[in-house]
Amino acid sequence: MVAFVAGLLLPLAFSPFDLFPLAVLSPALLFVLWSDASPGRAAFRGFLYGAGMFGLGVSWVYVSMHHYGNMTAPLAGLAVLLFVAGLALYPALFGWWQARFFSVRGAWHALVLLPSLWVLFEWIRGWFLTGFPWLNLGYSQVSSPLAGYASWLGVYGVSFFCALSAGVLAWGVRAPEKFLKFGLPLFTAIWIGGWLAGKIEWVQPAGNPLQVTLIQGNVSLDSKWRPESRAAIMSRYASLSAAAPKSDLIIWPESAVPAYLDEIDSGFLGDLRRISQAARVDFLLGVVERDRDRRHYYNSVVSISPQPGIYRKQHLVPFGEYPPVEPVFSWLMRNFQIPMSDFSAGAPNQPPLFAAGQKIGVSVCYEDAFGEEVIRTLPSATMLVNVSEDAWFGDSLAPHQRIEMARMRALETGRPMLRAANTGPSVVIDHHGDVMARAPQFQIHALTASVQPMQGATPYVRFGNWPIVLWVFLTIAAAMAVRAQKRLTKMR
Repeated sequence: MVAFVAGLLLPLAFSPFDLFPLAVLSPALLFVLWSDASPGRAAFRGFLYGAGMFGLGVSWVYVSMHHYGNMTAPLAGLAVLLFVAGLALYPALFGWWQARFFSVRGAWHALVLLPSLWVLFEWIRGWFLTGFPWLNLGYSQVSSPLAGYASWLGVYGVSFFCALSAGVLAWGVRAPEKFLKFGLPLFTAIWIGGWLAGKIEWVQPAGNPLQVTLIQGNVSLDSKWRPESRAAIMSRYASLSAAAPKSDLIIWPESAVPAYLDEIDSGFLGDLRRISQAARVDFLLGVVERDRDRRHYYNSVVSISPQPGIYRKQHLVPFGEYPPVEPVFSWLMRNFQIPMSDFSAGAPNQPPLFAAGQKIGVSVCYEDAFGEEVIRTLPSATMLVNVSEDAWFGDSLAPHQRIEMARMRALETGRPMLRAANTGPSVVIDHHGDVMARAPQFQIHALTASVQPMQGATPYVRFGNWPIVLWVFLTIAAAMAVRAQKRLTKMR
């Protein structure tokens, strides 16, 4: 039960609670609970920890399924229970593995093996079955000194130093006589090192600051896809854009216009193009697009600028945007009533869009949760833009957690991030990961702010996740080799 409570504490480290020290204390408590546990008991405690962590941290999945996916409450509850149980298997396997193969649990175990295994399982969770990188420890640290490691090693690097801090505390519980002499200096060095690492500037301004406006339509999902609502929604976005202060770039959120691109009245798009030319303002619009044979549909962003272009979403949301392993999950898809839930993925490595004189790296919805995908347009792109439909999450934890992820992408890349969300909060984030402007949630709003495009490349942009992943595999391999050598020595 203590493991379950420890898991419940971890989501409080993330937004909107922002109690970032809990991202160290919560894993430290789990490490202590594992210290003398058998493999089976360690797995059980890991499962309880994961059940608390994900049960609270991704509780918004129920909101999406029941309130907006129109799934019955019992079925939605069952689906969420199975989802959380599946995610809880990661810390369960983690606990079993470290106890099964490493019975001697001293300083090496706490300070090297556990942090490396934590990151390994986060990394696997980030790509297995298309990936679900929610509640990675590193995201909770966007406002802490450990955020300084983000531009070097990305979110997994920040997670490593967070887990290492937890390992130091757990080791201190087991060896208090050594903590003041060795543990406390190491803990202090980790946090001072993060603060110093964040002081290094890898990027430089690219031209003059731009005036940008993010249009937050606050259109309810209940009415968005009704044909009779289309004209009013389009009028709302056009009016908000026309009334916005003089801007270089105006951004509409994901699928802002509830129609296929080829269905939108040509006069409406023509008016936007004329406004763009006359007022020298470019647009990025979230739209739904289909090809000529109407067999493939895309969740897209189009630019209205001197060099128009289209970005098609590449990383689709399972169940929300396409049916994964349809014969297996057909029962679940039959109970969803989600419009536009059978998209095709865009081509990989699409170029940046050009708008407001800048090359812009675009992502749609939760694509910005994957740092290795965001850096594909870098270092060419000087700004990042994410368009999202956060109405699916209602008044839950998810929109706030997603802003935290967007801040991490800004820290990793040294680029400003502009995040336009239908129901908000829409935010303007600078290249240091700080929120410079924020729209009120669940209100119609046009958010205008000044943003500085940046150029150059951070180490993370150059090398991605590979340095931290390689470090993790090397340390685990070294630990396994030492274990094998000790076993051979005993056999002799």
